[in-house]
Amino acid sequence: MAASTQCFLHQYTALSSPARTQRSVTSLKPNHLVCRAQKQDDANNNSVAVSRRLALTVLIGAAAIGSKVSPADAAYGEAANVFGKPKQNTDFQKYNGDGFKLEVPAKWNPSKEIEYPGQVLRYEDNFDTTSNLIVTVTPTDKKSITDYGSPEEFLSQVDYLLGKQAYFGKTDSEGGFESGAVATANLLESSTAEVGGKPYYYLSVLTRTADGDEGGKHQLITATVNGGKLYICKAQAGDKRWFKGAKKFVENAATSFSIA
Repeated sequence: MAASTQCFLHQYTALSSPARTQRSVTSLKPNHLVCRAQKQDDANNNSVAVSRRLALTVLIGAAAIGSKVSPADAAYGEAANVFGKPKQNTDFQKYNGDGFKLEVPAKWNPSKEIEYPGQVLRYEDNFDTTSNLIVTVTPTDKKSITDYGSPEEFLSQVDYLLGKQAYFGKTDSEGGFESGAVATANLLESSTAEVGGKPYYYLSVLTRTADGDEGGKHQLITATVNGGKLYICKAQAGDKRWFKGAKKFVENAATSFSIA
């Protein structure tokens, strides 16, 4: 009995020590929690074993409740947050323009190049200017974006955003182009949504040129009307870079665009 009492006191000290944390308590294996007494009669032996297990269960529960997890502790597979603040998404930065707002890829820089009428903003990738975004604001007599018709009908009225064919001579290009055509545009997807009580059009277009530049360009367009103005955000990336990570930057920029 002396040996078993000594073992029990040893377990009590280990569990009640302030240096122990929740992890060290829960990592103990059950077979370490049972100390065998010296040989006695079966009735006494069972009674002592049961009472010890109950005592140890109480001690373990108390130790678990008393041990608080530090803010710096992280779940398995997550980085420890040593300052106790939520981690910020550093891939994008918020941009507030005149009457609109959106999120711009953090590694893209502002550009002074003017491509379209009413352009008020342009950002482009440092390493690839094909990946860029623009915002245009132009006067309109429409009260809503739906006054332009369907998303497809709207696109036909702003097709200058996709680039105009500059060559109109006779040519028979390879790659499925019609005779005399050196560029093509395919509407991959269109949708509508209401944001802040205003209807928006979303269009995804893939344009290709006969020279095979970038394998084509993915162009995402977001448009709405507010206060007699047509607001358009267009973000694009080359087909090759689209599938190498540029997709998330283009999609986030286009879908984050809204009237401020």
